[in-house]
Amino acid sequence: METVTRRIQSIDVLRGIIMAIMALDHTRDYFHINAMSQDPTDLETTTPLLFFTRWITHFCAPTFVFLSGTSIYLQSLRKTKKELGWFLLTRGLWLVVAEFTIVGFGWSFDPFFSFQFLQVMWAIGCSMIIMSGLVFFSYRTLAVLGILITLLHNLMDFIVVTDPEINSTLNVFLITEFKVYSLLGLKVMFAYAILPWTGIMLLGYAAGKWYNTKKVTFEQRRKFLLTSGFGLIGLFAALRLINLYGDLQPWSNQPTITYTVLSFFNVTKYPPSLQYACMTLGVALLALAFIENINNRFTAIMNVFGRVPFFYYLLHIYIIHLLCVGLYFIEGYTIADLFTKPMAFGFRPRQDFGLELGYVYLVWLLVLVLCYYPSRWYNNYKSTHTQWWLGYI
Repeated sequence: METVTRRIQSIDVLRGIIMAIMALDHTRDYFHINAMSQDPTDLETTTPLLFFTRWITHFCAPTFVFLSGTSIYLQSLRKTKKELGWFLLTRGLWLVVAEFTIVGFGWSFDPFFSFQFLQVMWAIGCSMIIMSGLVFFSYRTLAVLGILITLLHNLMDFIVVTDPEINSTLNVFLITEFKVYSLLGLKVMFAYAILPWTGIMLLGYAAGKWYNTKKVTFEQRRKFLLTSGFGLIGLFAALRLINLYGDLQPWSNQPTITYTVLSFFNVTKYPPSLQYACMTLGVALLALAFIENINNRFTAIMNVFGRVPFFYYLLHIYIIHLLCVGLYFIEGYTIADLFTKPMAFGFRPRQDFGLELGYVYLVWLLVLVLCYYPSRWYNNYKSTHTQWWLGYI
């Protein structure tokens, strides 16, 4: 069995950076005055700053899922296929259960769980369950499969399905049209189509080979990351300019140069289009190349967030939502005003509830400060303890 000689900090640092950025998007969900009434990527109504606030968070989910795949590869160097398959199966099932329970409750604070909005933990959990079987195949098979899924799933853009049952199944696995389904008496919305995200996880698994420090030098890894990163960005630019394949939302000329640029970068996340994947993962690979040997106060803080991803994810949701609860009561609302309609975000009593965008950024910084110290404590705890459940949280 091969072993990894050392943990490469850049993976955790990048994961921490994108998780910190993720908190900005979720803070906007709860606190921005127009979060429930305005799509920040709608060029008819958005502003450049609001568009950027949403666009920069596009990098979070694909980078997180990609790095999850990289971590799976690194685990394969110290676990047998049977051990790894069992871990991925049980952890994937745990993440799916968590999405329906402690994660879902954190988003809604609805004790009746009347509405479930399945997001990134659902996608990662389902992808891990799929990966639990795929890890028994060869590295090359998984790498090719990841490339094929990512390259070809946008072929579904050209297929019209008339059978409602088949369409519903495809919607969950491939399309995602934000439809609300009834499942065991609950209203459920699938925000993340499974297979495209599994493809991205497989790409991360394939890239994990370059983090086997027993066989790959820093110079070789940096060359691979730079070549792949610039290659993906180049593919994104080419596909975007052609405007024929890889995204349901083609760009177009707008009244100003600024908004034309925004249109060019306004790619589809639900589901993650080929162009979206190329844009985000290209930048992520370049970031991995540039930050590997950087060590300062900023990278140390991001490293803490990146080493306890699930703990941080839960923590930041509950902190943001609790801060929203505080604003809710400060503005004079009561318990009687809650849950007047099914929604993912409890304690948002009306569409224009919240703050202007500048204050949202201040709340975001407060959230990061409040997340840091518990995350640092848990990271220290994980580093000094070996209980089996630590691998799941």
